[in-house]
Order: sequence, then C-alpha cells, then structure tokens
Amino acid sequence: MTKGITPDEALAIAKKWLINDPDEITKFETQNLISEAGNQIIHRFGSCLLFGTAGIRGPRGAGPMRMNRLMVRVVATAIAKKLSADIQNNEAPLVVVGYDARHQSQVFAEDSARVLASHGIKCLILSKPLPTPVLAYTLLSKRAKAGIMVTASHNPAEDSGYKVYWEDGAQITTPIDSQIAEKIDYRNPPPDEDLVDLDDSLITKGENSLVEQYIDFACSCVSPDTQRDISIVYTPLHGVGKETFFQVFEKAGFQNTTVVANQADPDPDFPTVSFPNPEEEGTLDLAIELADTKNADLVIANDPDADRLAVIVSHGKEWRHLNGNEIGVLLAEHLLNKEKEGDRLVVTTVVSSRLLSKLADFHKVKYAETLTGFKWIVRPGLKDTTSRFVFGYEEALGFAIGDSVRDKDGITAALLFSELAAGLKSDGKTAIDLLEDLWRRHGVHKTSLLTQRFATETNISSDFMAPLRSNPPKQIAGIEIINSVDLMTPVKEFPATDAIVFDLENGRVVIRPSGTEPMVKIYVEAIESVIKDDVGSAERSAEHMIENLLDGVRSLFPIESDE
Repeated sequence: MTKGITPDEALAIAKKWLINDPDEITKFETQNLISEAGNQIIHRFGSCLLFGTAGIRGPRGAGPMRMNRLMVRVVATAIAKKLSADIQNNEAPLVVVGYDARHQSQVFAEDSARVLASHGIKCLILSKPLPTPVLAYTLLSKRAKAGIMVTASHNPAEDSGYKVYWEDGAQITTPIDSQIAEKIDYRNPPPDEDLVDLDDSLITKGENSLVEQYIDFACSCVSPDTQRDISIVYTPLHGVGKETFFQVFEKAGFQNTTVVANQADPDPDFPTVSFPNPEEEGTLDLAIELADTKNADLVIANDPDADRLAVIVSHGKEWRHLNGNEIGVLLAEHLLNKEKEGDRLVVTTVVSSRLLSKLADFHKVKYAETLTGFKWIVRPGLKDTTSRFVFGYEEALGFAIGDSVRDKDGITAALLFSELAAGLKSDGKTAIDLLEDLWRRHGVHKTSLLTQRFATETNISSDFMAPLRSNPPKQIAGIEIINSVDLMTPVKEFPATDAIVFDLENGRVVIRPSGTEPMVKIYVEAIESVIKDDVGSAERSAEHMIENLLDGVRSLFPIESDE
C-alpha cells in the first residue's frame, strides 16, 4: 500500500479519473478496476509515475502509475504552473514539443500543447514524428523556455515516455524536476473543458525548415574535404531515424548507404525485434545479414528515437561489435585531432571507461566525470564557461558532439563515426586498428556490465548496499582495492546517489542499484599495459581479469537472487 493513501482515497481518485479521461480504452480499464475493487486500485491510483534518469516512462494503461492521456495532461499542467511562476516580464514563454512514432505519442504531444496553451504558454509542435535530437536542437535554436519530447526511446513496445528540457537545452535536474514534481496533482486531473483546442492561436506547427536547420548543424560536424568512400548498412529499428539520417548523410556526401528494409519505417510494435535496443543480443542480426550481402564496411544502428548509436565494424573477415566505451573513445580521439582551438572539455560518467581521461591528458584538454544520464553529462559544459564542450558520452551508446544538442544525438554521432571510418579506410585501416593504437598508447581498457536481480521483497539499500558501506571489501578477486568512494556522500559537483566506486590498481568496479527494480548494476573495467607491441596478449589478459572481477563481484552478494 502506498504511504499516505487509503483504499477509499485511491477509489475516489479513480472515480475522478473515470470522469475526466478522454480515452475510451483507458476509461473502460478504469471502470473495470473500480468494479473489481481489488488491490490494483491502490497500485494504479495510489501514486504516480516520477521523473527518473531520463524523464517519465512506463507502460501505457489506466491511472497515474501508467502512461496515458490524462497522466500526460497532469504532468503538462505541472510544467505550465512552473513556467507561469517563472514569468518575469509578462511575455508568454515558448515550449517546443516533439514526439516519436509510438502508439499515442502524437496525441500525448497535442494534449501537452493544449494544456500549456490553456495556461497562456506558446507551443510549437514539431511537424511529424522526429528524432529526439531534432527537438533538443530546436529548443536551443528557438530560445524556448522548455521542451517536451514524447518518447520512450528504446523501451519495450508497450511503454511510452515523456522527457522534459529547460531553457538551457538540457533535461531537467534538481531543483527544477522537484519543483515540477511538487506541482503534479494526480488526485485532481484536469477536465477536458479546461484545455484549449488545437487550433488555438498559441499553438503553431513547426515547419520543415526546423528539420533542415538541424540537418545543416549535423553536416557542419564533419569536414567538407574528408573521405566519403565507405559502404554503410543502416537500421533505425522501426523508429523515426531513417528520413533525417538519410537527409544528413546525403547532404554530407555519404552516398553508399543502404537501409534494412524490414526495419526502415516507423512501426510502434517493433515486429522484427523482441526489444528495440541496439545493445540487445540479436537486435542487429538483420543488419549484419544485409551487410554481408553488400560487402559493407560498417553497420550503423539508431534506437527508435535516434538518440543512441550502435556500430559494428568489418575488420578482416569478422564483424566486430563496438561497445559504448569503445565508440566513445574513438569519437573522442577523432574530434580531439580535428578541433584544436581553445580550452576544450570532454565528459563521461563514473560508470564509463577511464580511457577518455587518458585521452584528455594526452591532448591536454579538460576532463570531467558525472553521474549517469545526459542531464548530468552536459552540466560541466554549462558550468564551465571558460571551456568549450566538444564531446560527452555514456557507455549506454549515448554521444553528444558539441553543445548545440545538449543530449544524446545518434545521427550526428553516426555521421562523425562514418567520417572517421572513411578516413581510416583510405589508409587501409579500420576503427579496430585505431582502437588498438589507443591501447598501445594508454593500455588495453576492457569493460563489462553485470546485472544482478534479487527477489521482489529485497530491500537493496539495507540488504546489500548497507553492508558494503559498513564493511567494505579490501579486495575483489584477489586484487587490492586502493580507494573507494561512496557516492551517497556528495562528491565533485553532483548530488548524492546510491552507488559505490572501488578503484583497483588496474581497474575499477562501480556498484549501482536500480531506483525502480530490485536490481543492481555492476560496471567492471580492467586495464592492461601493452608490452613489446603485443596487443593481443594484453587484450586477453584484460579479458581474463574481467572474468575474475565478475566472479569476485558475485561473491559479494550476501543474499539470494531471483536468477
């Protein structure tokens, strides 16, 4: 039972939602929940979805614990109240609204605009389902006060989501997210008559020129005189990336690009994949099959809202999957060799590889680490006005090129990686050759992620994290821990979070619980110096150390898991 809400109160809330719900499907679902008078009433109507690492996400369904039209209207009302409270010169603020191609995304975007306009706020709705980076770019270019992107990114097909940006172009963080959350009144959802019509004068529809401006920006990230001779197979994984991706690549001069036909067009049911995340095993099988027939050099994938980038490289006679850390350091090396003016800044997260810090030292640029999520990654660039943010990444396939898009941008990152790969191809090399050169210079850096699930009733903080804090291990897999950092104690320039970092002599282990599930994520890195140019031997040693560390980490779990 949700604290502070009784079954009778939850039932009263459900009846208000039944009256005000504009959607017949969720209205029927609410009616059934009320009729059953079971525990689902308290689960669905006793609380509401909250802002997480990347906005609000959840399965579609009835009630404030699901994504639906009424929940969107409740959140939009809270955003409107926050914006109205911030008005200083009586000028109506502008909010840019975008949406992906998932079920109900367009109506969620339209409902958001209708709510905002009813509070005297101007809204610009993008013209069609578009990539998230287009929304993030347009927000800054139009100097809007806020942005809303209706997207669930790479979540399962049954999910919808809602990302909120503020006038600095970044996703909201403390205190703005808390201030909006305080204004979310799910107990009193707004009735339909409180909303204006879509043809209200405060609501305008974005023109194609807005997308063209983003395309121009993306193309400006590559040099006009660099190589373009490379064969690419691309998949948007049934998302919204294809049209914008091809417009960018064609304008930039990359002509030899083929799309995976069965995954080319938006389809909210994602029929060819079980989970539309390019990190998931098997998701890119169709792309690799096509790349084999085309004798392609690269496989490039975006997730459904095109803010993430996955890359597979043809090297020798094999396809080599690059993980997010490897793509990140390759893009960073390419950028830092291209752009050498001014004080430059590169950023990654505490769970990502430390190889980026070594690249930063080598190129004599500033380096920062943040919490996970791009709402944090862009912060050092916003705070340090003396430096130019040139690159940021997180290991979960998120990359930002410059600060014109203050979020992940899978299309611009794909273009930049293609420029890198084409230049290497002209020299008879691949991205794997460059990665090995970086390893020779800085040591082989191998990373892995272990996800450990626990029984539903497990309290991760008290049953697992608390013992690690009170009696931290002195070693893992026989490797001495030389330093540990408890991120519950605010360090550097980001707020407290439930995570612990264990620094090893040649590696690092980061343990971080999920905020929504009985699950712990463990990020492991092993570093091995290359001796006598024997990269293969160093790589094997690092991989062996990774396996030992994973076994050692598993021995830390004092409670039984569900697995």
